[in-house]
Amino acid sequence: MTTVYHAVSQTDGPAMTLTDLPSSDFADPAPKPVVAEVDGIPVSGLLAEVAAPRAVLVALHGGATSAAYFDCPGHPELSLLRMARRLGFSVLALDRPGYGSSGPFADELAPPHRRVDLMFGAIERHLGTRPRGVGVFLLAHSAGCELALRMAADPRGADLLGVELAGTGRLHPPLAQEVLWGGQDEPGWVPRGVGALLWHPPRLYAPEILGGATIGAVGPRLEADTVRDWATDEFPDLAGRVRIPVRYCVGDHERIWRNDPEELAAVGALFTAAPRVVLKLQTDTGHNISVGRTATAYHLGLLAFAEECAIAAEADDFTAPALRFDGFGA
Repeated sequence: MTTVYHAVSQTDGPAMTLTDLPSSDFADPAPKPVVAEVDGIPVSGLLAEVAAPRAVLVALHGGATSAAYFDCPGHPELSLLRMARRLGFSVLALDRPGYGSSGPFADELAPPHRRVDLMFGAIERHLGTRPRGVGVFLLAHSAGCELALRMAADPRGADLLGVELAGTGRLHPPLAQEVLWGGQDEPGWVPRGVGALLWHPPRLYAPEILGGATIGAVGPRLEADTVRDWATDEFPDLAGRVRIPVRYCVGDHERIWRNDPEELAAVGALFTAAPRVVLKLQTDTGHNISVGRTATAYHLGLLAFAEECAIAAEADDFTAPALRFDGFGA
């Protein structure tokens, strides 16, 4: 099915957005739930596939959610899986280690190499003999970027078409630093106010999505350990080992991570071995980039980058600049 999007407006009222349109306007078949076993551990997810894909996207969700983040319940017009399928890509959105069917095995998956092996194994088991087109492109959001970057930096990552990292970073702005880490040395301290940072500003989300109840999931205990030293130590180290194209994207209303041009440029400079780095500031977008009102715009840009990576893989060459700024001056 091919769906054509038109700008919709009203003469006697405010302009409409895609989130205002009835779900019947996006009546694609729903992505199908899938489960595959890897070394005795079941890995669940969602699969949207086409018979002859241009490539396969593998998507890793962030913290306290699941693969449903990429197929927002009640809002098919925001779904990455459905949009990508309409444009000729297959998409496998996996529940990360400790989420979904692998939840009971979370304690076994604390070592980073176990989680990396599990995800690479899950890709192979889920895709099997299914057509992959030019290859596999990896993308991740927020806490999922920790795992995606480990996979991209792994020797097996060299076979990926490219990687998209969204909603992560190296440094927090002052307010987020205080909320997330201000009382970490106090016994029994629990961060408060994180939700207000994650879902800011409310106008960028449909009311029923705001707060994340429709996509929420209980995160495993290992999650806190995986992000503790992520920004300061592991992100810079892993970034320097990535040898595939990278697109790094943050919203212009992001409150968890710094999103000024200088900081984005500093993040881009970490990827010293990547053949190409694209830095993207997404307009009218908060932290939860794939479920906001501008999700369609973000997904189109992501798919455009995946297509560029597919073309480059076919030609075995990048003719574009090694570093590109997109959406802001630098």
